[in-house]
Order: sequence, then C-alpha cells, then structure tokens
Amino acid sequence: MRTPRFTTALLGLSVGLISLEAGLSAAQAGCNFLPPIGGNGSSNIVKKRVSREKLIGRSNWNTDFAVNAPYSSFKLFFTADSTASGTYPVEAFLKFTDGSNLRVVKESMTPPIGTGKQFGPFTTPQGKQVNQVNFKIGTGSDPNATGFSYRISVQGCN
Repeated sequence: MRTPRFTTALLGLSVGLISLEAGLSAAQAGCNFLPPIGGNGSSNIVKKRVSREKLIGRSNWNTDFAVNAPYSSFKLFFTADSTASGTYPVEAFLKFTDGSNLRVVKESMTPPIGTGKQFGPFTTPQGKQVNQVNFKIGTGSDPNATGFSYRISVQGCN
C-alpha cells in the first residue's frame, strides 16, 4: 500500500517538531552563571585576595551571587590564583527567601596555583526557594593564608 505524500510530509513535520522541542528542553536544562551582588556587570567571575579580619569595618570574606531564576541546582567554582603557605577555610551557603540558609561547603584548603575545584551540584531543598549563593573565604586561624588570591563563580542549573 502506498502512503500519500501529504501523510509522509505531515509525519516528517511531526518528527521535526519533536526534535526541535527536545532540543529546546535540553537547552533549558543547562546552567547559567549567576551575577555577583555589587559587581559591575562586566563579569560573573569574582577575583579576590584573602585579607585579615578587620577590627573596624567589614572583611572581604563573603561574596554573594544573585539567583535570578528558579534553578533546581547550583555548581560553585573555585580557582587558586596564587599560592598560600597556610590553610584557609572555604564555606558556601544557599540562602533562601524565608531568611534561612544551608551550608553546603565547609573545607580547609591550601591549593597550588591554578588549581580549581567544583563544589556541587547542590539541589534546592523541597519547599525552599534560593535567592542568593554565598561564598565565604577567609584566613581562619592561620595568618599565613593572608594574601592568597583566588577566583570564584556560581552557576544555577535546571
């Protein structure tokens, strides 16, 4: 039995639409870099140097990234730009719209220059909505970590 041309064309169009829809779903399932809060908008990568705790004023230990969509998971990236002779604490938190937070990273590190690390992916807890991701990198109790420089960034993923 012969298939009419119209039916064949319609089947081809349907397959093409299904492929297009699958391609869009895959693109939507990707990850996007989050903007740092207080950044100038030119980069989603933050470069910092570990400083000592200040007696007056604020330290530069905390960096927040704005969550600009309802992502289901987050990846955090860290790269050492210099070496340090001491260890320093690295912590990260998911901050929620209800004011609570969840610590997802707590490590002491002394990575060689150029060494990177990905933390996560960390999934958003059921019933919570993340509005910020916080990296906290400081000197802790080891003054030899002062002066160490690094780069950090965060991705939200669907």
